[in-house]
Amino acid sequence: MSKFLISVLCSVLLSKYAIAAPASSLAASGTVVSEPSTAASAAAPISTVPYASNNPNEITWSPTTDSDPQPIRGSLGASILGPNNLPIDRQNPDLLAPPTTDAGTVGNAKWPMSLSHNRIQTGGWARQQNEAVMPMATAMAAVNMRLEAGAIRELHWHKTAEWAYILDGYTQVTSMDADGQNYLATVGPGDLWYFPPGIPHSLQATNQSSNGTEFLLVFPDGDFSEDSTFLLTDWLAHVPKEVLAKNFQTNMSAFDEIPGQELYIFPGAAPDPDAKAVSNPAGQVPSPFTFAFSQVPATPLAGGSLKIADSRTFPIATSIAVSQVSVQPGAMRELHWHPTQDEWGYILEGQARVTLFADSGNARTFDFQPGDVSYVPATYGHYVENIGNTTLTFLEVYNTNIIQDVSLTQWLALTPAAMVQATLNLPQSLVDNLNKTKATVVAPMTVTN
Repeated sequence: MSKFLISVLCSVLLSKYAIAAPASSLAASGTVVSEPSTAASAAAPISTVPYASNNPNEITWSPTTDSDPQPIRGSLGASILGPNNLPIDRQNPDLLAPPTTDAGTVGNAKWPMSLSHNRIQTGGWARQQNEAVMPMATAMAAVNMRLEAGAIRELHWHKTAEWAYILDGYTQVTSMDADGQNYLATVGPGDLWYFPPGIPHSLQATNQSSNGTEFLLVFPDGDFSEDSTFLLTDWLAHVPKEVLAKNFQTNMSAFDEIPGQELYIFPGAAPDPDAKAVSNPAGQVPSPFTFAFSQVPATPLAGGSLKIADSRTFPIATSIAVSQVSVQPGAMRELHWHPTQDEWGYILEGQARVTLFADSGNARTFDFQPGDVSYVPATYGHYVENIGNTTLTFLEVYNTNIIQDVSLTQWLALTPAAMVQATLNLPQSLVDNLNKTKATVVAPMTVTN
């Protein structure tokens, strides 16, 4: 082989080696290789996408604003030329002029009970929220019910469990379990009751308050309808009289004046608030159907307080659990999510703002007032911010026996700092000081740029 060919072959082999060899081996050999101008170097992770916007995206007005709200945020949007419903627009600034962080599609997560059809009866009323009016709420439904003093929600049972929170007044509950053990108790504002599926019960307002009682009922089934309740009067009206006589071992005439259709809610004489359960050879139920949640001390937090009732403290409640959260003005329920259970919420007092993150870049922000129902599907990232000037108090209700959530801050604090830094490009001082203890509610603060 000629010297010329040998020279060419050596040049080719050396050039291939220089291209294929790792930079470290080349450096070690002392060989300097110029990289082609098209070669990609390892870039900082943040360089792969633009920086997030630094727009604060604060709410642009409040329900008490007198101005005419418009769908305008910065340079985006335009004024409304046609008719509009000002009270609704004022209550929902983040729907009319959404923050620029909202994107994609998220189902409606807000339902005001004021928009529910009301069933008015002699002695009280009832209105409900379920999938029919809030399609996102697939795991839970609710009824808001009012009984005048002495009024009775008749003896009945449900296919699903029933959980209740008393908003005002006092309610006497009666029941019997499948073992023939009975129960009676009177509960007041902030207290709970729970009846497992199929367990018969009745409700009656005492006269401890001249107004009677009002309460929330939550059912672990989004398709639940109060119209589908198994009512005692409805059942007996549809049983042949001779069968009734045979069952109760009496004459047919004894049933001449039973109601010909359901009563549902009807007036009655107010019961003794200190009444005891009917004496029973089988005894009383071993696990109470009521819980004095109003007597549970709230755990103070940096920006509010928290108290919980689940099966650890209210053992009979195996499919419904609740957190009652208070948030000071300027504070917020921290960024978090629930691993397996949807969250049904109810605003007791104050003004709230919530953004739901539904993965794949989908997010939407909602505003809430007292009497509103909120709904957050399992695994959706969210927060609850107090945007008013008074304390925000709300219920978080779950179809579960034990409440669980995952705190974003705690997760990042317990992840290697280098991983957090590489992902979010945060200041090192912030990463180093992340709270390793779940805050639940974070303290109020004035946010600056």
